[in-house]
Amino acid sequence: MLRSPGAAARDLSSVRLCASAAEPLPAGIWQRWKDRFGLTILDGIGSTEMLHIYCSNTETDLRPGSSGKAVPGYQVKLVGFDGGSVDVDEPGNLYAKGDSALDFYWHRREKTRQSLHGEWFFTGDRYTRDADGFYWYCGRADDMMKIGGLWVSPIEIENTLIDHPLVAEVAIVATSVDGLARIKAFVVLSETELPEREPSNVLAAQLQEWCKERLQRYQFPHFVEFLAELPKTATGKIQRYKLRDASL
Repeated sequence: MLRSPGAAARDLSSVRLCASAAEPLPAGIWQRWKDRFGLTILDGIGSTEMLHIYCSNTETDLRPGSSGKAVPGYQVKLVGFDGGSVDVDEPGNLYAKGDSALDFYWHRREKTRQSLHGEWFFTGDRYTRDADGFYWYCGRADDMMKIGGLWVSPIEIENTLIDHPLVAEVAIVATSVDGLARIKAFVVLSETELPEREPSNVLAAQLQEWCKERLQRYQFPHFVEFLAELPKTATGKIQRYKLRDASL
């Protein structure tokens, strides 16, 4: 919507609040929307299985880039990869509980057993929780990458790249090189007329350095491929599996 022709001239004065769903909302895009329209976006996470958004930012308790805190009537918790508890800012699997949760998957017994643990529903998402109780998305459980023995969240790299003035959209996936996991970025460039906007090896190197300067040294894309658009579902979710398949 920010990239649509004439967006800057649109009158949204009748809108009080905005909501975001389907994909996590990067803080950079949140800020661009705020700067352009003066409107606040409330980002949260929900699912068909829970029937409702169960964790969200609110007008009075908001942190751009996060999924907020548990919605009244719901509980959320993080469970470590070993099944134990997690510390502040440590990634874990997100579980949710509430009266609107599913009873089972129709004719999918194994899926039901994997997802339902008593009253708790395993969302399949990995999150961290900061000291103030806000939840931060790290990626789907099957999107997390282990690079050099260390867990890497694709979302951290994506959120960093989206802050680059020449990047409109980006998706990070793992690829294999000689049996070793490597990070690959698929980048859609912004529609600026600047000459440096053209896809090139020089621009790819600049984006790699951008990440190295802002993240841990191992959190940068080893490969950068420029695309005209990213594959998405009808609801706007990036189909990372298609990008992974294309990288093999």
